[in-house]
Amino acid sequence: MTQTAPHSQNTDPAAAMDRMYRYTRHVYDTTRKFYLLGRDRLLRELDTRPDDSVVEIGCGTARNLIRLARIRPDVRLFGLDASDQMLETARQHIHAAGLDDRITVRQGLAENINHRDFGLDQPFDVPFFSYSLSMIPTWKESVDTALDQLAPGRTLYAVDFWDQADLPAPFRWTLTHWLKLFHVVHRPELIEYLQHLGDGDRFDLDVTSIMGRYAYIARLSPTP
Repeated sequence: MTQTAPHSQNTDPAAAMDRMYRYTRHVYDTTRKFYLLGRDRLLRELDTRPDDSVVEIGCGTARNLIRLARIRPDVRLFGLDASDQMLETARQHIHAAGLDDRITVRQGLAENINHRDFGLDQPFDVPFFSYSLSMIPTWKESVDTALDQLAPGRTLYAVDFWDQADLPAPFRWTLTHWLKLFHVVHRPELIEYLQHLGDGDRFDLDVTSIMGRYAYIARLSPTP
């Protein structure tokens, strides 16, 4: 997924993501389906309209975009990811699904996303993050940029890990340590920042809990 930007090979986010996913990209979808909960619910609940431009920031293997193409045949789909390795797999999956004309993916960092890089004249109607923000060191800048790239009156969506506060403590401890093996962590500062934006005058925030605060779906919309 997307990372921060860089001055050496050791800190190059794209190179780091390529190293991480060089081999695991081949089994990524098979393994992640067991713990990336709420993704399909998010896809079903996206507020899309005919001919909308929908972009997944941190699209990985394009699993979500392919599913979305099937349930929302009237929208234009785009994906951004830092890892060329993941995008290689994404393009293979898109081609195998016969969706080359529906889904466009490109390499880039989340904090630099721009609708013009996808050949669009107008900002994105429906940008979303699916378990990518918790992998992005520059998550704050990425959220701010996504909001800057949001079409007037539309909504930014995110699904990601929460604090599991309503789950039994032993389960929570086991889950937290297991997820760390996959470089996945809950970032309390992330949801706190979204709440901070929602507490201001510019945005309204709606948060839905997934399975005892295992994860959340956040919807951030400009105030009318």
